[in-house]
Amino acid sequence: MAKLKIKLVRGRAGKNKTQLSTLDALGLNKPNVEVIKEDNPQIRGMIRVVNHLVKVEELA
Repeated sequence: MAKLKIKLVRGRAGKNKTQLSTLDALGLNKPNVEVIKEDNPQIRGMIRVVNHLVKVEELA
């Protein structure tokens, strides 16, 4: 299965509760932190909620 590299490129300050919860679930707690997650519909949905805060790269 494909993997996604997700990097938090903007800070968490001033974001609403839903966005903060989503970032916590993804494991992104500080700017410039990168995590690698499986590519599935649940992760894609989380990325959609915080797409303005993260950078996503597909890994082979």
